[in-house]
Amino acid sequence: MAPRVKRDYYELLGVPRNADDAAIKKAFRQLAREMHPDVSEDPEAEEKFRDIAEAYEVLSSPERRDLYDRFGHEGLRSGGFRPTDFDFGSLSDLLGAFFGEDFFGGMGGQSRRSRRGADVAAEVTIDLVDAARGTTRGVSLSVAASCDRCSGSGAEPGTELSVCPQCGGAGRVQHVSRTLFGQFVTASACDRCNGSGRVVTHPCKECRGLGRVTQERQLEVSIPAGIHDGQRIRLTGEGHAGETGARAGDLYVLVTVRPDPRFVREGDDIVSTLDLTIVEAALGTTRIVPTLEGDVELEFKPGTQPGEIRMLRGKGMPVLQGRGHGDHRVLVDVRVPRKLTEEQRRLLEEFGRQTTPDAYSGDESFFHRVRAAFR
Repeated sequence: MAPRVKRDYYELLGVPRNADDAAIKKAFRQLAREMHPDVSEDPEAEEKFRDIAEAYEVLSSPERRDLYDRFGHEGLRSGGFRPTDFDFGSLSDLLGAFFGEDFFGGMGGQSRRSRRGADVAAEVTIDLVDAARGTTRGVSLSVAASCDRCSGSGAEPGTELSVCPQCGGAGRVQHVSRTLFGQFVTASACDRCNGSGRVVTHPCKECRGLGRVTQERQLEVSIPAGIHDGQRIRLTGEGHAGETGARAGDLYVLVTVRPDPRFVREGDDIVSTLDLTIVEAALGTTRIVPTLEGDVELEFKPGTQPGEIRMLRGKGMPVLQGRGHGDHRVLVDVRVPRKLTEEQRRLLEEFGRQTTPDAYSGDESFFHRVRAAFR
């Protein structure tokens, strides 16, 4: 099946390319209300919502938006951007996750968010070579897990939850206030049952009525090849357990890529330097050069210049969740001796007297060679 062609993010949100943050947020809110699978009858609603959510995720970030404006979708992929994997909870949950608000004003969305398990964060550190090959790392975490004894209900086995006496099982209570303008009625979640409409009268002996117990967990996290420093990996449902009937939170693993003293990473490309003596550069030589895949032998011709670049195609980082690899650029530096004996000095002076300017002629300046290495 052919991959879908990505549409322009501005076109998806229906905003001009010079739209400000407020216009982008407003457009996403409106489209989210229309296209979320909870409310839309469109059979492609889920896919369309993912598209507009991805568009908002890029255009609401100044850094990602600038990268997209300059280089498009390919620039985002090269920069390590991965769209968030939305799990399509309630619409108010998702909008609340974006904006920190309850867009429907009622307690339904708020109650659902309170029942969902909290997310957990962890961090792993890997070497650059591991990031190039892909690896796995173990993480230890303490999470709230559903109580096995009461199956997460909080009630002692053999007993049942009771109707909340404060809200009568409705999960919300009304408050009446009188003002100069008349009588106002407001509703809020019941603080006795936290909006569930049921209360525990005989608490479970294991979890003391909470429905959850603390559990130490060891997980193996698969780290994909090509991951960038500072990216997060999301493991759905590996966070704290939710209340009865609600899903668990997620685990977010922050990946730190330890710098490698041999290499500098630029997107999917790798840059390294190689020092040659003036004798090696003038006469030519063969040297061993380290790469992410191991050592390679490179031959340098006589007259190799400082700032010269040797391109090793496909020896860079793999493209994250894509095909191919970046390149490895080797920047040559020529070392000049700092200490000379009298005899060495005499020989160099004699060499200088016998050398004409034509021996140093070249087609490209040192500055242009260095700039090409760090394009």
